[in-house]
Amino acid sequence: MSIRIIADSGSDIVNYGREELTVLPMTITFQGVEYLDSVNLSHREFYEKLVESDELPTTSQIAPYRFEEEIKKAKDKGEDVLIITISSELSGTYQSACIAASDYEGVRVIDALNVAVGERVLVDRAFDLMDQGKTLDEIADDLDECRNRVRVLAVLDTLEYLKKGGRISPAVAFAGNVLNIKPVVTVEEGKVVLLGKARGSKQGNNFLRQQCEKTGIDFSMPICLGYTGFSDEMIKKYAHDSAVLWKDYKESLPIVSIGGTIGTHVGPGAIAVAFFEPR
Repeated sequence: MSIRIIADSGSDIVNYGREELTVLPMTITFQGVEYLDSVNLSHREFYEKLVESDELPTTSQIAPYRFEEEIKKAKDKGEDVLIITISSELSGTYQSACIAASDYEGVRVIDALNVAVGERVLVDRAFDLMDQGKTLDEIADDLDECRNRVRVLAVLDTLEYLKKGGRISPAVAFAGNVLNIKPVVTVEEGKVVLLGKARGSKQGNNFLRQQCEKTGIDFSMPICLGYTGFSDEMIKKYAHDSAVLWKDYKESLPIVSIGGTIGTHVGPGAIAVAFFEPR
């Protein structure tokens, strides 16, 4: 039986190129105006609005009925359904998917316990397994096991958006910006946490590389690099400067734009890498 994969826009998947994939948009609200992520608000348009706004936008979870609509479409075509959602620690979208799936057979829901490129590599893994002819349950069981090996590391360019979101004080943000502090964050147990701090972009990139070397990388599994904002220049520089890390990866490194779900909180200019740790 064919399989329909459903993800949310927290995965930052745009133009993936697989007809078996449906990406449901989350809602992003700027000053009372609602937009559908990557539908009527592109990533570039999001950052244009973000840098012009004094207040952070809000993001809303996907409602159960939207998942149910897509499940019903798939079932009418005789498809099994695999749903992969943004971390349940960051959004109620996973719970919405579970509610929608509860009335159907042949539907599995996976909490990615991650976001952005960390969620995307699980979608990539699901398609790799689908292309190997694995069943719905085999794919879902694999993702349940390997999601705990997904490692996401990111260097932020500014403390401004952490300040706007109330995660740090204005005094800390001011001091950090004066000292050119670049926070380094990761995802642990589904939550975004501070891993360390670096002085300037060069030290930030070095910190990222050192952390990758420390954990190790499973090159048989998907890898994805991402950036926030308007330009991929910094992530391409990171990939070039850390090329020794990726020499065993036989394909070109995928680089994608990260949209509003995480961009709201980190702002433009951040770079991120997602990979699987070795078993």
